[in-house]
Amino acid sequence: MAPALWSGSLSFGLVNVPVQLFSAVRDLDYHFRQLHEKDKAPIEQRRYCSEEAVEVAWEEIAHGYDLDGKQVIVNDDELASVQPRKTRTIDIEAFVHLAEVDPIYFDHPYFLVPAGDSKGTLRAYALLVEALARSERAALGRFVMRTKEYLALVRSRDGALALTTMRFADEVRPTKPVPSGGKKKPTKKQVDGAVAVIEELSTDWDPERYADCYRARLRRVIDAKRKRKKIAVPEPSREPSPAADLMEALERTLDEVRSR
Repeated sequence: MAPALWSGSLSFGLVNVPVQLFSAVRDLDYHFRQLHEKDKAPIEQRRYCSEEAVEVAWEEIAHGYDLDGKQVIVNDDELASVQPRKTRTIDIEAFVHLAEVDPIYFDHPYFLVPAGDSKGTLRAYALLVEALARSERAALGRFVMRTKEYLALVRSRDGALALTTMRFADEVRPTKPVPSGGKKKPTKKQVDGAVAVIEELSTDWDPERYADCYRARLRRVIDAKRKRKKIAVPEPSREPSPAADLMEALERTLDEVRSR
């Protein structure tokens, strides 16, 4: 396993559980370096002053914030004055029903694992896992990682503790400005037809059924290039036109689904 991203303790009430934080996901994307096509040399990015056309060292860089058309300059010391106090504790503030948490607030998933193999640590960890699972609740708390304070949700998952960093309420856009199709509501017949399609396509959630098709295609391109094969570029596909008759489209969709 990769090195822990954070280590400290999970604290609620008088209970402290030493834990370590590991990412629960892995990056399987293919990452490319930018090269000069002519001579295959790597491209470098440098920091230049647009006024003097000279390269600028890190220690000469300040931070500007645009406020009503004016630049407010903030230096590193001033930024450091508002940094959160670095602690080694995930402080649990409340417990909530997991089903009531809108997934739109979820950010990045991690695993919390016991730090050390002492019996006391393992007992406290197992107790919290079982208590969260039985109560169907999740713990909400805060912690500081690197230089940022995070809101976090801790839940029981397959006999372990999973932590997900959360977005704050003001980071989530309201749905009011989102176009919703106008004021005219669909008819009952249209809704019944759409529900019928949904019911026919419904299945149990199985993540193994869904693969990253783009990554698989990209891997084939990389393998073909390694073998010096020519890559055929497909013609761009045309977008389907919107259905003129919504009910006819629903009925045809339902027939196609049922015939599979």
